[in-house]
Amino acid sequence: MSDPTGDLQVSSHLVIPAAELEWRFSGSGGPGGQHANTANTRVELVWDVAGSAVLSASDRDRLVAALGEVVRVVSDDERSQWRNRVAAYDRLADDVRTALRPRKKRRATRPSRGSKERRLKAKKQRSDKKKSRRWKPDAGRW
Repeated sequence: MSDPTGDLQVSSHLVIPAAELEWRFSGSGGPGGQHANTANTRVELVWDVAGSAVLSASDRDRLVAALGEVVRVVSDDERSQWRNRVAAYDRLADDVRTALRPRKKRRATRPSRGSKERRLKAKKQRSDKKKSRRWKPDAGRW
């Protein structure tokens, strides 16, 4: 469980300063009685990726491509504002960590001979099934 009052440790080489994170609080909709109607338990955490001073150019480009120029995380799952803050904090770290992870390049492959044969066999079976449903005037049907 993270402490959402300090800097956000995303990875060993990236720490987002608390000054770059903007917190917003509002009422969490839905049922809940008197407490839910008065407490601002919904949490919104906003981070300006394009204006961040801690990112390298390549990291910034990768994050903007994956998440956009401004990242917004909302949490209203819990009844407590503190637990929603922790959830939003952890969710932002996970999203940034995932976006920074390099993607595996796809290697082009060709279908195997067996997969081609299975596909053609299935097509032939469907064709035969539909052919058997056709009307044949000399068969005495209809």
